[in-house]
Amino acid sequence: MTIAESIIPEFEIEMAGTRKVLERIPDDKLNWKAHPKSNTIGWVGAHLAEIPGWVEGTLTQDVWDINPVGGEPYQTPQLNTKQEIVDLFDKHVAAAKQILQQTPDEEFGKSWSLLSAGNPIITMPKLGVIRTWVLNHTIHHRAHLCVYLRLNDIPVPGLYGPSGDEQQV
Repeated sequence: MTIAESIIPEFEIEMAGTRKVLERIPDDKLNWKAHPKSNTIGWVGAHLAEIPGWVEGTLTQDVWDINPVGGEPYQTPQLNTKQEIVDLFDKHVAAAKQILQQTPDEEFGKSWSLLSAGNPIITMPKLGVIRTWVLNHTIHHRAHLCVYLRLNDIPVPGLYGPSGDEQQV
């Protein structure tokens, strides 16, 4: 079994669950935030939509400078509707799955670095980046979004079984 064959089922499960949560975002709540220091529902949704897009860059490049000297710093995309969020997410998930399938095992073991102004923030094997900064990071922000939904009385979908909103009493 290749590395891609071992990670794609997990990727598909987590992305399907994430899409279910993104589909619950109401357009009229995109600017809602739980606290003045918190991000908005729209930002969290856009961030979840962008994360699978990081797979291609991780597997085809060895570094990513999010704040290049003399260049524009990376920013989460500004998306204005739930449909824009879901569409970008779907596009990134499809591209990620394709690049995962095409990547030879030896590439997953190569070192990858996230930089800011040329300075390393993290350096780790590409497989670790996929697991930590794509899968785990997605799960983290998906849970974050589920709390935002709950605080707005929006039914939360089940992810690893029925949610409290889906349970039969």
